[in-house]
Amino acid sequence: MSNPFQDQLLKAGVVTKKQVQQANQDKSRKKKARSKKEKVVDENKILAQKLAKEKADLDRELNKKREEQAKNKAVSAEINQLITQNKIKRNEECDIVYNFEHQKKIKRIYINQEMKQQIIDGKLGIARIEGCYELVPRVIAEKILQRNEKRIVLIEYEDKSLDADDPYADFQVPDDLIW
Repeated sequence: MSNPFQDQLLKAGVVTKKQVQQANQDKSRKKKARSKKEKVVDENKILAQKLAKEKADLDRELNKKREEQAKNKAVSAEINQLITQNKIKRNEECDIVYNFEHQKKIKRIYINQEMKQQIIDGKLGIARIEGCYELVPRVIAEKILQRNEKRIVLIEYEDKSLDADDPYADFQVPDDLIW
């Protein structure tokens, strides 16, 4: 499989047989080197594609986290707005200490007798806003509960049904019991 141009040059005496063999060897070496480079380039290309895919996955995950944080921040702002707009005003007449449990600690809020009765009846709930506790109507407390149950500290559920097997059914706990 010789090259017709090389044959013509050999016949004309411009090149020697040794020079033709040397040129063929150089040509085959270059061809092998080029194929190795292509393999290396292909490996680099595959590695670059893999890294790009991993980066895209990481970016997607970070975007999800950012979106989740933005969503939580918006919900928190909405809850804060609900609480501040609908909180029950308390004044100096609120002299009764109402104790309740939040995060395994006893917390207190000052209320009056009417507010206490509404809390007992389940008409008011206690919501947390920036470390403070406020009284909110039950409807608002339920809205807050749907958005983030950690922000509602207390809602009394009206379960006035008596158990038929309860041995203490005849002995009701008075509502004015203060602990």
